[in-house]
Amino acid sequence: MSIDFGTLAVGDVVARRSFTLSRDTLVRYAGASGDFNPIHYRDDVAVSVGLESVLAHGMLTMGFAVQPVFDWIGDPALVDDYQVRFTRPVFVHPEPGAEVEVSAKVGQLDVDAGTARIDLTVTAAGQTVLGKAQVRVRSAAAAAA
Repeated sequence: MSIDFGTLAVGDVVARRSFTLSRDTLVRYAGASGDFNPIHYRDDVAVSVGLESVLAHGMLTMGFAVQPVFDWIGDPALVDDYQVRFTRPVFVHPEPGAEVEVSAKVGQLDVDAGTARIDLTVTAAGQTVLGKAQVRVRSAAAAAA
């Protein structure tokens, strides 16, 4: 599927998604990434350093947040840049875990160049967890040129 950038406008929401993170998700990510910091899987350690609970790895949150853009654009190779600021931790409680909400909208558009900046709003527990989350994408036509 190829996105026609001529049909887009600044402010258009191009994707929405929610993700549920569980303690199992954190353990699996720790194994895949090699990040075994106990604040990601042990409540006693997390509380001892002033946290309310274990928290999701920042890069895990960042990865989940960009997935709706990958799905919308159809090819991850069309993503030229992705940046975020980590503003708040995502606490993952034993039950029910954590729900992360992602909304992706067009923040800037250059139809002639076939490029767009997609701004992500990423929240958990009603609070923004990633600030200035922006994905620069190009159309398949621009990539082929």
